[in-house]
Amino acid sequence: MEFSFDTIKSPVENILIKEKGSKFIGFAFPVENEKEVKEALARVKEAHPKATHHCYAFRLGINGENYRANDDGEPSGSAGLPIYNQLLAHNITQVLLIVVRYYGGTKLGVSGLVKTYKESAKFTLESCELITKELQSEIEIQFEFDQQNVIFTLLNKFGAKIIDFKTEEKCTISAQLKTSEKENISEQLSEMQNISFEFVDS
Repeated sequence: MEFSFDTIKSPVENILIKEKGSKFIGFAFPVENEKEVKEALARVKEAHPKATHHCYAFRLGINGENYRANDDGEPSGSAGLPIYNQLLAHNITQVLLIVVRYYGGTKLGVSGLVKTYKESAKFTLESCELITKELQSEIEIQFEFDQQNVIFTLLNKFGAKIIDFKTEEKCTISAQLKTSEKENISEQLSEMQNISFEFVDS
């Protein structure tokens, strides 16, 4: 099972190339889900209402299993696919890549469009900082008050980030840690007395 994926660190906008009078402007956004895809698309369309086309592709999921390519009125396969192929070529996911086109009066033909959309997408991604992200899991642990130190030491050892800590009759702690450490921390918690835990993954 894979526990990490490559994506872009932050949005990159307004990467411009010109071809025979047409302007192609590239945008790349890190996205978590389709809602964020729609919001980013809406923002770009709002910023460029007079553009002839807003073509895009995205990949979501750790292996990019959720994806789409959209030609937005360009000849079929001439825009969305070359953009999508750049996401594949860079092996990144959780990314939305948009190329906005302002038509300049000279037709480029299908092969010209494929070439230019590909170049625009490539150029945009080359302006991005690529990063590797580790998958995270959330764990909830219940324990006795006098076990605090042991639990905190354990979480610290696994580099977990405390999200919430409640001290009532029993203590409950929520923490986030790398998914790759799930098995290791489970083993150690299972060996302790008076402790219950569960992973609350969305």
